[in-house]
Amino acid sequence: MINLPETGQERIVIVGGGFAGLKLARKLRNSGYQVVLLDKNNFHQFQPLFYQVAMAGLEPSSIVFPFRKLFQGRKDVFFRIVEVREVDRPNKQLHTNVGIVNYDHLVLAMGADTNFFGNEAIAEHAIPMKSVSEALFLRNRILADLELALMERDAGERQKLMDMVIVGGGPTGVEVAGALAEMRKYVLPKDYPELNAEEMDIFLLEGLDQLLAGMSEASGKQAREYLEGLGVVVKLNTMVTGYDGETVQTQSGDAFKAYKLIWAAGIRGNALPGLPEEALRRGNRLQVDRHFRLEGAEHIYAIGDLAYMEEPDYPEGHPQVAQVALQHADYLSRWFRKDGQLEPFHYKDKGSMATIGRSKAVVDLPRLHFRGFFAWIVGLFVHLFQLIGAKNKVFVFINWVWNYLFYDQSLRLIIRAKEPKKKETKVPV
Repeated sequence: MINLPETGQERIVIVGGGFAGLKLARKLRNSGYQVVLLDKNNFHQFQPLFYQVAMAGLEPSSIVFPFRKLFQGRKDVFFRIVEVREVDRPNKQLHTNVGIVNYDHLVLAMGADTNFFGNEAIAEHAIPMKSVSEALFLRNRILADLELALMERDAGERQKLMDMVIVGGGPTGVEVAGALAEMRKYVLPKDYPELNAEEMDIFLLEGLDQLLAGMSEASGKQAREYLEGLGVVVKLNTMVTGYDGETVQTQSGDAFKAYKLIWAAGIRGNALPGLPEEALRRGNRLQVDRHFRLEGAEHIYAIGDLAYMEEPDYPEGHPQVAQVALQHADYLSRWFRKDGQLEPFHYKDKGSMATIGRSKAVVDLPRLHFRGFFAWIVGLFVHLFQLIGAKNKVFVFINWVWNYLFYDQSLRLIIRAKEPKKKETKVPV
């Protein structure tokens, strides 16, 4: 049993400290419940800016924030680093890697992870970007391969080291492609003058007939125009079927040679063993009612990317984006505070956006679409507002201003984690 204080309060256990889980934990402070937040990391990650970490535009520390700092001085909120392995519904317990956690109410907010759609070869060789560690790994690979390309005599091998293929034309794929194109334009000629930057080919492959499928058609067309203007090769209606670490295969028979395949093509809910099978929906999401109660399970709720809620305006569930997760958490906090006396949840679309590059962005509001420099400024300030921690906001803002003025960053570091060598322990005879 994990050590947690017994206060006599009903215990709400929240699994996952992403946008939904963290917002709920913060909103339930001083609510009369004991709130326990569980996560496998000790920090919150700001996912919308992962691509800037991967492109050496921001340091990882600028977009993460420690949970314990957020809850300093709070006697009714507790945090534990654990990996939840199973839900024991009859006993209202969670089985974790370090013991058992009892709950009165359980909120599942583990979000989603990369979906490779069952293709093991792609899963083995592609580079996902659903965590800050994966973004840092991509940054290391890009920079390390450029160093190797600098020393490579064979033109074909050098080409594969420099070229990059991105799969998925949603916001992540579009933003990564734009950032890579700007790196090729502004960074490579200065850092690697011996390489021909024009040799670097950037391919963006999308299985549907437009980019940014969750946004307006105008935004999708504008994003494609921006990317092609930056020299990105955009291929629509292109399904990737295989990747062996060197060659990307597509359904149409086309092949692309590259040592880096960045996978941004889909996500899959992080559901847990022990939950009712009838609650599982497409994409491994969990069916909930309009109050976020899990179908077939008492006192269990799901919010954020993991939750699948049907309502008249969203018959196939809500989009899996940060704004949805925040509204889910806000509603559920009020549900607990008012003992379930609330009208059914309704998602209010406040708009969506994607940044394609310097002064290039698209924004869709409920009744308005705009693009260009103003959209780019709006996107920057929305992200700044959502970041946690004043220090992070200041550091990110300074980085952005510096990069805008000087077209450069000093964050292109290859930092690899290395375990220290273990010393031999002498056993006394």
